[in-house]
Amino acid sequence: MGGGGSSTRRVTFEADENENITVVKGVRLSDNVIDRMKEPSSLGGRAHPQQRSASGAVNEEELKKRIAEELALERARRDSEAQKRRFFGKLLERERVSSNEHLTRAILRERAATEEERQKAQRFAKQLEEKDRELKKHDAYYKEQLARLEER
Repeated sequence: MGGGGSSTRRVTFEADENENITVVKGVRLSDNVIDRMKEPSSLGGRAHPQQRSASGAVNEEELKKRIAEELALERARRDSEAQKRRFFGKLLERERVSSNEHLTRAILRERAATEEERQKAQRFAKQLEEKDRELKKHDAYYKEQLARLEER
């Protein structure tokens, strides 16, 4: 971006009602840069700005340096935000995976408990049927004995 860089960046701006400069593409500029942009251009329309006297003016190289610094700071801020988004995205993904694993384990435990209860109910049903058959045998035997006693 600095002095011999191959890439250039264009900044589109416009003046509002109060002659303040509004930066369109979200690039931050210092007050000195904005003041330079407000100044009317020299004879050739967009001729190169000339260095002003040392009484507080900023030369072109210093201006380029400041713009490059501002752009580098903005790029660093964006990179930092992107890094934070990636970090929190990974954290959220790990939480989601962990939550899904926990839920899956809970579902499997519940299915196992349900199957165990089903098998237990089947065992109790068989035992109940066996007891019922035994009781019917005893009932038949006692009825037979009662009938014999009544015959005597």
